[in-house]
Amino acid sequence: MNKERVIPLIVAAALFMENMDSTVIATSLPAIAADIGTSPLTLKLAITSYLLSLAVFIPASGWTADRFGARTVFSAAIGVFMLGSIGCAISSSINDFVIARVVQGLGGAMMTPVGRLVLLRSIDKSALVNAMAWVTVPALIGPVIGPPLGGFITTYFSWHWIFLINIPIGVLGIFMAQRFIDPIRSDKPDRFDLIGMVLSGLGLGGLAFGLSVAGLGLVPWPIVAGLIGGGAIFTTLYVRHARRTDSPVLDFSLMRLATMRASILGGFLFRLGIGALPFLLPLLMQLGFGLSPFQSGLVTFTSAVGSIFMKTLAARIIRSFGFRNIMMVDAVVSAVFLAACALFTISTPLLLIVIILIVGGFFRSLQFTALNTLAYADIEPAKMSRATTLVSVAQQLAISAGVAIGAFSVEATMALRHVSEINADQFGPAFVIVGIFAAFSGIFFYKLPPDAGHQISGRMVVIAEPASDPDAEEAAARETASARDQKLG
Repeated sequence: MNKERVIPLIVAAALFMENMDSTVIATSLPAIAADIGTSPLTLKLAITSYLLSLAVFIPASGWTADRFGARTVFSAAIGVFMLGSIGCAISSSINDFVIARVVQGLGGAMMTPVGRLVLLRSIDKSALVNAMAWVTVPALIGPVIGPPLGGFITTYFSWHWIFLINIPIGVLGIFMAQRFIDPIRSDKPDRFDLIGMVLSGLGLGGLAFGLSVAGLGLVPWPIVAGLIGGGAIFTTLYVRHARRTDSPVLDFSLMRLATMRASILGGFLFRLGIGALPFLLPLLMQLGFGLSPFQSGLVTFTSAVGSIFMKTLAARIIRSFGFRNIMMVDAVVSAVFLAACALFTISTPLLLIVIILIVGGFFRSLQFTALNTLAYADIEPAKMSRATTLVSVAQQLAISAGVAIGAFSVEATMALRHVSEINADQFGPAFVIVGIFAAFSGIFFYKLPPDAGHQISGRMVVIAEPASDPDAEEAAARETASARDQKLG
């Protein structure tokens, strides 16, 4: 079998399992809470332990892959995620559930960045755009298919199957990984940065956890502010520490590369805006339009249609226009379709909503493919593991920040309008605000050189030579003739 086709599918299946699982339980909270003897609010807080585990353990993924081999770590990550899934299914108390979610987070923290590392070390750069298109799809369709699937399983089967369906997927993933992925590992892995791991874990954990609960009314604002403030302090301490060590767990020196800098900073703003969509849209459909979770999920799932259609065209589009042109324009186009959701009302024709979501999904997916590919365009093979770690951390923080800004925007709108109950009118400003964030990401892509990522896209940028000056050429010819005549004379 062709590895350039099989390996992206293996990585995509694992990432789909991780992305879907993080959202599939959203509609099943009441059933799970009643079964294990707790309240949905308490269980909601317990679920954020997954995000905390992700933020803490992602920085160690690059070093772990170098030390033990990407194939081994990727397979082990799937196994740990499966173990956490079984733990969730058999939980009988809130403590059991929290522990199981932390274990799942540990598996997910290794699965995503190491999965990308497997891809980068197994696929030739000329085929990377097509490969990344496959890997991008799970991150887009997971959040939209999760809620309706969770509601369907809980309604017609049992909430336990939400987690148990990961087992056959995981077993197949491990088997395929062991068969088709080469056992690549670093000959000279760096010394593990324990101090950096602790500082980054406390910093990123505080930021991710604080942002994930901000604006949701789950914990008091002083605690949220303390988490975010504490996370910012520890992150600052880590940055100072990283400047004094040769092998930091998060290597910010990679940001000196224009392609990585644009992917991280521009990608953060873009994901911050787009990351709020899976949070805001289901709430609009359910609380604003009165749809059931299952009906809401069927509507929002249409955006995945555009994402899947994109994967067949992404490489051709990027090759034709180049990363810089595509990402600069697509950031604005995607932002427009995101902000267009502010126009949805209960009287908006369903067909129009579906069309906007499908077309918007196409452009968002194209941008994600370009972002995930461009980040590694200029990375040396020896630093590839550090690059995947840094990109994964930035993505996780952006998604958490997007949800926080979306939730805060809805709350602020309600406060300004003196409204105590959420309705469809309160979501419009939130969609516009997150759309503006996404549009501003285009500034970072505008600053890219015209030939950014050309070795991956396959697009050659021809730099025209300065046009010749006829008068200057004539003068030079006269000087040459005069010098020749003097020499002959």
